[in-house]
Amino acid sequence: MKLNPLKWTAPKALLLLSLTLIPLSSLSACSTAPAQANAETTATGNNAEMAQLVAELARYQNAEQTVETHLQTFDTLDFDVFTHQQWDRLHESHAENIKVHWPDGHTTEGIEVHTNDLKAMFVYAPDTRIETHPVKVGQGEWTAVIGIMEGTFTEPMPLADGQSIPPTGKSFKITMATVGHWKDGVMDEEYSTIAGLS
Repeated sequence: MKLNPLKWTAPKALLLLSLTLIPLSSLSACSTAPAQANAETTATGNNAEMAQLVAELARYQNAEQTVETHLQTFDTLDFDVFTHQQWDRLHESHAENIKVHWPDGHTTEGIEVHTNDLKAMFVYAPDTRIETHPVKVGQGEWTAVIGIMEGTFTEPMPLADGQSIPPTGKSFKITMATVGHWKDGVMDEEYSTIAGLS
């Protein structure tokens, strides 16, 4: 039998409405507490995750800044300290016990020995200079820099046996790469290679 809602009396309608609303209100009351708990748990989880992401971002930014500082120090080393022979400033980029691996395979230890090796380059080419670093990269405690060293062979080049090579007056351009390991703001180990000579 099909009921016509227009023929329902007010009491019947109120009764039906009350029967409908009571279970819904009860259900709503029962479900509110778990929903709030879930919301609080979700919010706590989101806050913890956000804090972790912020901390991770801070670590990344600090690491990037450290690498950038090391690369700037290396720029100063080549462009100012080396090119202008400011040997009293070599400690700004090199540890006292710096270990240097040279392109010919030999290794030296100590900043004094390294300073003397660098000075020797200017004996036969007083205008030796490094004015550009076309490539500079770094990660963590390491940096790698490509530099262009130029000069003119205008003075005799001393040899280990006491003899010397007479100057040619020709200019040279050496592309070299230096990989450095950094500790406490200075390099404690350095690897140099020659990429090309022209």
